[in-house]
Amino acid sequence: MKKYISSGLILTLFFFLQTTLLNAQEQTAETEDVEKSEVKKEKDEVTKIQKTDKHTEIVKYRRGSLHTMIIEDDNLPKKDLILNTFKNAEFPDKYNNHTIGAKSFNIKDYQDKINEVKEGKKAKDKDFSAAIDQYFKDTKLANKMIAKWFNRSEEGTFDMSLIQERGAYDASAQAADMALSTERGLDMLKDAGIELINNTFVVVNYSKFVSNEETAKIAYDIAKDAAGKLPGALQETALEIAKNAYEKARQGYSIWTTAYLYQMQWNDSIEATFYMDMWMDSTSIDSTKKTVFDSSDLFQLKLLGYEKTRALISGLGSNAESEEMIIENATLKSINSVYNKLQRKFEPFRTKTPLVSIEPLGAKIGLKEGLEGGDKYEVLEQVFDAEGRVTYKRKGIIKVDKKNIWNNKYNIGEEPLDEEGNPIEIENDIEFTYFKGGKGYYPGMLIRQIN
Repeated sequence: MKKYISSGLILTLFFFLQTTLLNAQEQTAETEDVEKSEVKKEKDEVTKIQKTDKHTEIVKYRRGSLHTMIIEDDNLPKKDLILNTFKNAEFPDKYNNHTIGAKSFNIKDYQDKINEVKEGKKAKDKDFSAAIDQYFKDTKLANKMIAKWFNRSEEGTFDMSLIQERGAYDASAQAADMALSTERGLDMLKDAGIELINNTFVVVNYSKFVSNEETAKIAYDIAKDAAGKLPGALQETALEIAKNAYEKARQGYSIWTTAYLYQMQWNDSIEATFYMDMWMDSTSIDSTKKTVFDSSDLFQLKLLGYEKTRALISGLGSNAESEEMIIENATLKSINSVYNKLQRKFEPFRTKTPLVSIEPLGAKIGLKEGLEGGDKYEVLEQVFDAEGRVTYKRKGIIKVDKKNIWNNKYNIGEEPLDEEGNPIEIENDIEFTYFKGGKGYYPGMLIRQIN
């Protein structure tokens, strides 16, 4: 009986210490629990996903485009490792890769633009949005993103080839190559441009390391107080467990990541000015229009907001190679989990995903995208009007089947490991996530999260 009680107490105190450590960090940094990570290779082309019904055609649809960046900070421990990990990470696969030039900039060049977020009279955190805005202005990043959309040449000429490629015109009654040969066809591509360009985003990440020493000590002190109230031998055992847990936790640190989400501004007015004052093709080169585009402040990136996440690193040993792997994994987990939070919080940033199966109802998203049992998704059908404009009509609502969530966090042939490098088992070997609810759906319909 005594042995049974001691074992239960050991487990209780161990989990109590872990929980206290996390809670203490939340109080000092105002963040939330880590969600599932999201890293997968991006093909820089319009999405093509094969339906499970071999008699159906490949689905193409318009999706958001994304450029990702990270802020460099010379005071950041393991700076080079974090930067290299970010720059070499696979691109989020639910977006078109709209990368423009540099993937990072050094915050030391914008120190005067950093604002401190205060709680009462005490500085609590730093707001980098003003520094990011200044970087965008200095580098004309929005202009560069528009230039990529219209395949701008060195002479300043534009064409519609990328919009044609990403506009999914093979899904409409009129093919894109035919559309280019007619006046209405060009208007159709312009219509596509409004949807596509306005769904262009930039995510700028800032990561920092926080030592676990202070918060581990707080948790240890609380655990000692709790153990002190236990009788005799149980107290001694509890104190030993608390000390061992503290020694393990204090050697590590946490990676805290804040991600700022920006959206490209593009509407009828901006489009009209662009086509009137700046547009030229290879048959009508005009140096004046080139200069107007280069110097214009017409194009802007609007801050939608930000989200925070973290990854806890503990139990680091003396093996440098193992430590590097642990830090890389935690960095990716921290940075990429932010995409899940941003999508949940900001509707324009939410991605669409095709249904790939009807029986069972399924889509190729999973733990990497942060899916949880009961998450709700709307089922959308692409509708093209007589003029070729795309709209999305809701056909129903479905929920994630909590017993059948695809574990897509690991590549085929890759050994699944936790943050400390220990092998873990994958619970199931399904190839996509199952959903429940509704009827009358068919492969190729799009789903988008609504909660």
